[in-house]
Parts: sequence; C-alpha cells; structure tokens
Amino acid sequence: MDFAPSISTQSLTRRFGELIAVDGVNLRVAPGQFFGFLGPNGAGKSTTIKMLTGLLAPSSGRIEILGLDLNTHPADVKRQIGVVPEGMALFGRLTGAEFLSFAGRMYGLDRETAAKRAAELLDFMQLADQPKKLVTDYSHGMQKKLAMAAAVIHGPKILFLDEPFEGVDAIAAGTLKAMLQRMIARGATIFLTSHVLEIVERLCSHLAIIHQGRLVAQGSLEELRAGVEAQTPAASDNGSQSSGEKLTLEEIFLRIVGGGRPADQELSWLS
Repeated sequence: MDFAPSISTQSLTRRFGELIAVDGVNLRVAPGQFFGFLGPNGAGKSTTIKMLTGLLAPSSGRIEILGLDLNTHPADVKRQIGVVPEGMALFGRLTGAEFLSFAGRMYGLDRETAAKRAAELLDFMQLADQPKKLVTDYSHGMQKKLAMAAAVIHGPKILFLDEPFEGVDAIAAGTLKAMLQRMIARGATIFLTSHVLEIVERLCSHLAIIHQGRLVAQGSLEELRAGVEAQTPAASDNGSQSSGEKLTLEEIFLRIVGGGRPADQELSWLS
C-alpha cells in the first residue's frame, strides 16, 4: 500500500552506554491509523516514544513526522502533535483551567481560544466541578484526564499516548476512548502504548511489537494473526485453534515474544 506516512523511522537506535535500548527500528504509520505499539517491560517502548516526540535524541537513525525531519524541524513537528507521557509532567500548583490555558498558549492559541477550549475540555472530562482545586490535589485518574486534555487542546494531527488508561476508572476510560475514536474519525493519527492488551485489541487497527529493542512484528491485527497462525500447528495445546476461534491479541503477543517462565514453574513455599 502506497501512502505518505504520518510517522516514519529509519534504523532508529538509542544507546545508553553499552546498552542498546532501541536497535534499528523501522516504523511506518499511515495517516488516520489507531496504531498500537506493544512490548514487554524494558523492550524499548517508552524510549521509542520519547525519541518520536523529541524528548530524547536518538543515537542514530532518522525520524520523520508528518513528512518533516524531526531533527531539523523540531518546533514545526511539536506544534502538530500531542503527547501524554507516562509521567504526565503536570504543573501541580496551577488549577486545571490555568494549566490547560497555559498549554493552549504554548501551542500558539490566542488567550480567548485557549480559555474557551480549556473550559470545554474540563467539562468534557468531568473536571469542572471544583474550579479552584490545584492539580497536585487531583487523583491519579483526574491527572490522567487533565494530561489528555492538555495534549489535545490545540487539535493535534498525531497523538502519542504512553499508558493513558493506567489508574483510570471505567467511566473515565470510556470518556477517553470516545474522544479518541472521534479524533480518528476526523483523520488524526494515534500512537498508543499500553500493557492492557484487551484495550489495544478493541481500539487499534494496526500494531507493532518491539522485543529487546528490536521490532519483531508490524502490520494490521489480521496480518499479525495470520502470520502467527501460519506458524502454529492446527491444534494448539489448549485446543483454542481447533475450535475455530480467532487468536486473541494476548495469544498473538505471547507467541511472538515468548511466554516467559514455564507454566509448571512454581514458588517453593506455594507448592
């Protein structure tokens, strides 16, 4: 398929001393895709997102965002993307409205537009009922919603999300998912990392899996499923394939990266 990618990397690599955290990654994400980026702990997911968003310089390789070289056009790229990092990086001594207005101004919105969008986002995220409350006094879930609001206040063309649903209750998660689906419907691209594979399976149309710093799979969910099934005997140990059921994303993920410890391994004091 021919397209001008929203996100493209060539041989993207990041070293920390002798450790190669990301090793020659070649990503290609089409415009309008809800793209899931998966991997075990320590696989290189957060390091990759930090490089894609300009928070961390690569050791080598090339990154293009919306057709722009991130190394030579960092400001132009950052104006068109939104980021919810794992640590959120909020200003705790501001109110929610103050923080969102500040974020909007930093993205170039005029004061009136920033304030109007901040009020609309606070209402949408159900954060408007305590206008004087400082961000530091927000619960973890409230801070997640505020971080998401700050990332979308300028209408980004690409949204990068690092574990956006961690610590978020079911009601808030539903609100966030509805907003993300609306963004996709309007042509935005979303790049998501999450350990909650059920959420990724429901939301994402395309995926990439990184393992030990290297990209080991990339494509649509159906392409990854077909690739795993082609390499798997018709009858699996638990009979799930022989019943005609499709492999879940969790099963696909475990077969690609390996299941870790043997199923029969036990702790001595619990056996």
